Amino acid sequence: MDESIGLNTWVLALSFLCSLFFGALSQRTHFCTMGALGDWFNIGDTSRLRQWVLAMGVAMLGFASLVGLGIVDPTQTLFATNKFIPLSAALGGFMFGWGMVLASGCAGKTLVRIGAGNLKSLVVAVFMGIAAFATLKGLPAVWRVSTVDQVFWELPTLSNLPHIAAWLSGTAIKTWTVGLGLALGLALAIGALAQRTMWTFNNLLAGLGVGSLVVAMWWVTGYVGFLAEHPETLQSAFVATNSGRAESLSFVAPTAYALDWLMFYSDQSKVLTVGVVSAAGVVLGAALVAWRTHTFRWEGFGGVEDVFNHLWGAVFMGIGGVTAMGCTIGQGISGVSTLNLASFVVLLFVVLGAKSALVYQYWRIESAA
Repeated sequence: MDESIGLNTWVLALSFLCSLFFGALSQRTHFCTMGALGDWFNIGDTSRLRQWVLAMGVAMLGFASLVGLGIVDPTQTLFATNKFIPLSAALGGFMFGWGMVLASGCAGKTLVRIGAGNLKSLVVAVFMGIAAFATLKGLPAVWRVSTVDQVFWELPTLSNLPHIAAWLSGTAIKTWTVGLGLALGLALAIGALAQRTMWTFNNLLAGLGVGSLVVAMWWVTGYVGFLAEHPETLQSAFVATNSGRAESLSFVAPTAYALDWLMFYSDQSKVLTVGVVSAAGVVLGAALVAWRTHTFRWEGFGGVEDVFNHLWGAVFMGIGGVTAMGCTIGQGISGVSTLNLASFVVLLFVVLGAKSALVYQYWRIESAA
């Protein structure tokens, strides 16, 4: 029992530290996936988009390396399943992409902005968390499980690219996991760095930093937090994660779990998890940098329509993030780093959802004019 308690503390402390750095780094470099897509669609600037792509590449390289060294088991991650759920991934991704535009940022950026004094983001986080928790365990969860989650393909192997390739070729899974991860990760990293404008301190810090933190979280939950024999169940376990598996950075469901922990703190069954401390760490990390750089300022809503758009966006992000099993960080970097098939579907539909929402916003502006 003492061993598991001590290990739990270590995992929580290291997870908090990783998320603290994520919040600080995002505030310092203005890393933002919604902003990246907005810059790309609106003015053709791909600088922040390349930050995101570089982070994906670094995360792929890191995850493949951890697997190759035998540090992390790819079959024990949150995304390891033989069920490919394309409709949930597509619908959830589209809803999340649409919602993050209306809410002025993805789930991770919302937490960062709270740390910088944005009261609009605080409201967004609360409504997103409530919607996410309802989609996890409430009436929307029943609808989700009985509708979109029923559309799936049950594969003879795990639904990620290495396992599918190994099954088709009859060769070693580990070889494909490491080979594909290193190849695709290197290709993304080279592609992101191919433009000279990418070679600035902020851009490199954002891409390399976020990608490295995703890898660090895989190491924390998948290696440090692995218990070969839990003293209570006598079975192997990954301590301090909500899923009971190895997890990395993600911010929709963790925000929901953080609200649940705050509201039911006296309930002994409500314990700190990696997700809960990660949400807190991002807020604190961003707050420290905002205070240090004198960029902290209170910001509120501009009017009734502004409130409506942010609430609508928050609910869409909460429902979409849970349906898709992750956000632009949770699926767009953490999930993609495992080469999970559904993660690529989510990523595509997040982009389509964001584009649709931006077109909607333009239409609203032109109609008002």
